[in-house]
Parts: sequence; C-alpha cells; structure tokens
Amino acid sequence: MGRRMTLAGQLLALQLLVVLLVVAVVGGLSFSQTGRQVERTESRRALSAAENLAGNATVRGLLPSALPGGSAALAAVGETVRTVSGSTSVTLLGPDRTVLESSRPDDVGTVLPHDAPGRVEGRSWSGPVAGRSAVAAEVPVLADDGRLIGTARVGRDLPSVGERLALAGPDLLAYVGLATTIGVIGSTMLSRRIKRQTLGLEPTEIAGLVEHREALLHGIKEGVLALDQAGRVTLLNDSARQLLALPADAVGRPLDELTGDPELREALTQDVAAPDRLILVGPRLLVLNRMPVRSHGALLGSVTTMRDRTEVQAMERALDTSRRATGTLRAQTHEFSNQLHTIWGLLQLGEYGEAVRFVEGVSHHRESLYAQVTERVSDPPIAALLIAKDSLAAERGAKLQLAAGSRVDRVDEPLSRDLVTVVGNLVDNALDAVAGTAEPRVEVSLVEDEEAVTVRVHDSGPGVDDAASDQLFRSGYSTKESQDAGGRGYGLALVRLVCRRRGGDVTAHNDDGAVFTARLLKTQVEAQA
Repeated sequence: MGRRMTLAGQLLALQLLVVLLVVAVVGGLSFSQTGRQVERTESRRALSAAENLAGNATVRGLLPSALPGGSAALAAVGETVRTVSGSTSVTLLGPDRTVLESSRPDDVGTVLPHDAPGRVEGRSWSGPVAGRSAVAAEVPVLADDGRLIGTARVGRDLPSVGERLALAGPDLLAYVGLATTIGVIGSTMLSRRIKRQTLGLEPTEIAGLVEHREALLHGIKEGVLALDQAGRVTLLNDSARQLLALPADAVGRPLDELTGDPELREALTQDVAAPDRLILVGPRLLVLNRMPVRSHGALLGSVTTMRDRTEVQAMERALDTSRRATGTLRAQTHEFSNQLHTIWGLLQLGEYGEAVRFVEGVSHHRESLYAQVTERVSDPPIAALLIAKDSLAAERGAKLQLAAGSRVDRVDEPLSRDLVTVVGNLVDNALDAVAGTAEPRVEVSLVEDEEAVTVRVHDSGPGVDDAASDQLFRSGYSTKESQDAGGRGYGLALVRLVCRRRGGDVTAHNDDGAVFTARLLKTQVEAQA
C-alpha cells in the first residue's frame, strides 16, 4: 500500500491545479477577446477601404454603364484600393448584386448573395462573413441624384487560430509562465504555513487529538470553563456545566446570559489570575482557579478550573471547631495555671485568709460567667464556645461580654455547627481588631426568632474601612499580614459562605467600632435545592 500524500502535499497539488485551471481559463478568455478585437479592427479597415472605393469619381462615372469584366479602368481602381488598403478582395457590384469587377476573376458575372445578417438595403455594413474566417464591408455607390447605381465591397481575411497563437505565443507564454510561477510560489508558501500552524499533523491526527481532548475534558471530575475575550463560553465540560448549573447550549453564548450571579461573573472574568477562590454557587461551595490565556502578549481569554469543596469544607469546619476548642482549652489551662500559682504562693506566705478570698473570687467569677452564658444560651456547643472565648479574651487583655438581650434555645446539630463557625470567626476577628487599643472590648449578641438566628459582634476597635467594605468577605482578602503558611483572609469569607448556605448573609458597618451582623436561617437551603 503506497504512502498517502500529506495534508501540505494535498493542498499544494490542489492549489497548483486551481492555478493551472485559472491560467487556462484566463488565457482562453484573453485569446477569445483578442480575436474579437482583431475582427472589429479588420472590419473598420474594410469599411474604410469600401468607402474610399464607393466615393471614387471613376467608379461613380463608369459603374452605371459597366458590363461584367468589360471595364479595365474599374478593375484598375479596385486593384489599387486593394493594394493600398492591404485587403484580400475588392468587388464592384451592380444594383442587382451582379459582380461587374472583382479581384477574383471567377466571381465576375455571378450574382453575389446577401451574406450579412440584419443588412438594410442601401445602407453600409461591415462584419464577419458567414462560414469563413473573414470580414467584409459593403458601401452603396450613389449617383449625383442619390440613385443607387451599385455597391463597393471589400473583404479581409482574418488570421487563423494557429497564426494568432504564433503571434501571441511569446507574450502568452510569458504571462502564463509568470502566473504559474507566482501561483507555485504562493501555494508552496501557503502549504508550509499551514503545516507550521498544524504542527506538522495530518487531518486524521488532528481529528484524533480533538476526539482525545473532548474525551479528556468530559471525563475529568474537575470542571473546566473557557471564555474568549468578549466573555463568550468557548469550552465547557460536563462537570463545569453541572457545578455551575448551566444549560446544555451554553457554548458560544455570553456569560452574562447564562448566570445572574455578579460574584460568579466577576470571578470568571477578572483580569488577574485568582488561585483557590471560594465561590458559593447554589448549594455548592466551589474552588475556582482562573488563568488568563495570552499569545504573543495579546489576551485571548481565560480558562477556569473548578472543584466541588462542599464536603471537604464541612470537614474543614469540623476540624476548625476542634482547633478552636484546643486553643481555648490552652488559654484556660494557662489561666488556671496562673491562678494555681497565685494560690500556692499565698499558702507559702501563710496568707490563708487571702487564699480563701482569692479562691472565692475566682469561683464567683466563673459561676457568674457560666450562669450568665447558660441562662441565655441553651445550646451547649455555642455556650462552651463563648466561655472558652472569654478565657482567650482575658489572656489577650480584652473583655468579652454577652449582650443582655441575647437568647438562643437548643438548635439542631447542623445549625449549631454553623453558629459555632460564625461566632468563632467573628469573635476571633474582633479580638484581633481590638488588640493594642486603650479599652479592648467585644460584645456578642445572639437573638433567635421563628425563622433565623442573628449574630451581632461589636468591637471597640478602629472599625472597618468603608472603601474596602466590599472586599472584606472576599476569599484571601485581609488587612493583616499572614504569619503562617495558611495565610489570612478566609475567616470572614467562610462566615459569608456559611450564612449564604443557610439562606442568610453577613454585613459590616461602623458604630464606635466595627459591627458585624450575620443571619442564619434555621432551614437548610441545600436540603431544599
């Protein structure tokens, strides 16, 4: 089995065939047009010679009485016109079209039929002769009184096809050769360019790569979405379509038509690369990684990969709760250790009365705190978190207090976990904000109604920057520098994600410090989705 011609070779052969066909057609049209031009030129020359012959005084004087072949003077005038004009034949006809004199002796005495289509009697005409490669022109010969006394006819042979080819051959060959050379060079350059652009791949290989890419994109679990510079979807695999809840005909449509979520549109179309950005899409928590696509410095669009982190985030939240519990236990251990050292010192000094009063004071403070929290917060995890955060605040030299109007009954386990996440992050954020202030203070308010639980955390810090209020809840955004590998900027983003998953939201404003208000519905939205 012979080797198949490559794509570049096929294109080159096809282009050369097209060039040769075009050259042949153009050459034929040019040759035909040249023939018609020669015919018109020879017709004008024949008509001019016929007009000279018809206006000759000798012809006008002798023609009325001339007999066929009987006038040497008429024959001489005709031969002179033929020789001077370079015509093939010259003929003088009588009124009845009898040949009186002719440069062809065999025609003398015969009757010449009309061979001009559309000829009008008594009018001049010129044109091709039927059945011959020749042209002729006839001009009526008129007497002084306007009477028709005969006709002057001049004929001219046209060059044959071979003669015209011989005459036009050098120029035609030059033009054909030049056009063919240009066509061959252009076709060769085009085939090489196509070969470079296709990386030397053949059509079957390109088709195989496309099929492999489609199978790969639709087979991976991660979602992949590509946008062009105008914001239209150019690529969308099955996972991305399911994660973003996009229609099946999303490819080719603008992103603005496919989703009304402004945060999702901003995450998919922002100018800079955004690694590991958390976005809540319906009931799902997605992690987006967007990379702009550039070629030779020009922006072509972007490619965004996405993963469903809903289950992973739930485990991370549970782990974060354990980490917070460990931190608060450490703070309490540190506090109790200091208190034990104080009691031990008083006993060593023999100050037994002071030791008793110190123990009673500590016990009263703890009992008062426990009573205050448990009286207003019936949910054990939330109450334990607030008590632990009080120890953490005391360690940092801050005061944490529960607002007098707070009231939360025991809630279901999912809502309890979400409230622990929200309260823990907001209180930690507030303690960071009041660090270094004159009177560090954090107030927590928990209010439950029939539909939702509202968490309000008010600190005495410098407040939030109004210009950056829209960025506070964005993943990775922080006004503090990170000192650990995990970085900062995810606590408030997590709070907003949890609130929105519960059908609520979180806001921030200033009122003698920062005030964060989070609302969580009791009914799980994801269970309804």
